[in-house]
Amino acid sequence: MKFNKKSGELKERPRLVVNNEANSATSEQFRSIRTNLKFAVVDKDLQTIVVTSATPSSGKSTISANLAATFASGDKKVLLVDADLRKPTVHTTFNLSNQYGLTTLLSDRESGLNSFVQSSQINGLYVLTSGIIPPNPSELLASKKMSELLYEMKSYYDLIIFDTPPVLSVTDSQILASETDGVILVIPMGQVKSDEVFKAKTSLEMVKSTILGAIMNRVELNQDTYYYS
Repeated sequence: MKFNKKSGELKERPRLVVNNEANSATSEQFRSIRTNLKFAVVDKDLQTIVVTSATPSSGKSTISANLAATFASGDKKVLLVDADLRKPTVHTTFNLSNQYGLTTLLSDRESGLNSFVQSSQINGLYVLTSGIIPPNPSELLASKKMSELLYEMKSYYDLIIFDTPPVLSVTDSQILASETDGVILVIPMGQVKSDEVFKAKTSLEMVKSTILGAIMNRVELNQDTYYYS
């Protein structure tokens, strides 16, 4: 988003910045994050990442999408999974159908992963949307079927990124964090309290997840007064 100091308003800009503005400062920041993540876990390959935040409206879905696109541009076969089964947005970011998706796979034992994975406009990036919003998101994510699905994902893709709900709102992120290689916590500058970030970090540590780091979002980067989300 672009911040206008005179009006004090945030103006919408394309959410897939790394695809639409490859030479921008934001795109360079995502490439830097990609490089840093490659060194985050030294004892094993980093194949599954959860992206979450402490509170809602932190921009974690935009971070997830751009991070996935950045890794795909690095010759990796990447799967972005919308595991926010309460307020899914990935399908709108990529202009994809959300009639079927993750919830379909978790509720239908006969369905196979690649039946519902969709190609994106970015080479190497594939998307599994959330599917229809279920009445029991936490139970579905904690199911045996989800563990089996995660195992299947790892056999097809070099990297799987899960966009998940805020940690302090529901337990969904903790459930997935306990089953994946690491977690990225998105922190919007000036919009979340330090004790909320600490509580989120503690909640993730309680399930023995590996916190890869935090991404400070909506930070003014230069004299052109850009804020990013």
